[in-house]
Amino acid sequence: MYYYHHKMKINRGFSLAEIVVAVAIASVIFLAVFDFGQSIFSFNSNAQQNLSAQTGARRVLKTLVKELRSASPSSLGSYPITLASSTSLIFFSNIDGDAYKEQVRYFLQGTELKKGVIKPSGSPLSYNPANEQVMILIADVRNGAAPIFEYFDSNYTGTSTPLSQPVQATQVRLIRITVRIEKDPNKSPGPLTATSQVFLRNLKNNL
Repeated sequence: MYYYHHKMKINRGFSLAEIVVAVAIASVIFLAVFDFGQSIFSFNSNAQQNLSAQTGARRVLKTLVKELRSASPSSLGSYPITLASSTSLIFFSNIDGDAYKEQVRYFLQGTELKKGVIKPSGSPLSYNPANEQVMILIADVRNGAAPIFEYFDSNYTGTSTPLSQPVQATQVRLIRITVRIEKDPNKSPGPLTATSQVFLRNLKNNL
C-alpha cells in the first residue's frame, strides 16, 4: 500500500498589524530622507546667499578703500576725517572727479551698512545735511559687538592694538574695515567675513 503525502501550500497574506508596521517604517524612512534633503537644500541655499553677499561686500570695501586712500581736506578746508567711530566713518574725498570734495559717510543702521554723500553747494559753499544722498550697500551685517571700523596711528606695525574709542581723528593713519555677513543666523554654515585696510595716503608721515 502506498501512502501519498500531499504537501499543502498555505497562502498566507499579511495581517493588518503587519501592514500598519510596514507603512509606519516606510513613513519614518521617507520622512528622514525628506528632512535630510531639505536640510541639504537649506544649507546650500544659505551658503550660496552668504557667498553672494560676501562678494558684494568685497566690492563695497574696494570702493571704500579707494575713497579713503584719497581722503583730503574738504572744499571748505576742514580736516579730512570728521568722525571715526566703530560703526560710523565720515570723511572728505573727491569721489566723482569734479572740482569739489564730497562728504562721505559710511554707517551701520540696524543690519545694513549704508553710504551717505553730500556734495557742497550754495554761496557761501556748505555741506548741507538735508542734501545727503543715502544708499544701502550691504544688508544682513552681523558684526554684533565687533567693530566695523578700527583705527591705527602712525605707530602701526601690523600687529598693533587699535586706538581706543573715542578716537581723535587727527591720530588716524590707517583704517581696518571688517564686515561679517550672514543671511540667516539660525542656519548653517554661519557668517562670512569681508575685511580690508587702507593707509590714508594724504595723512601718512612715517608709514
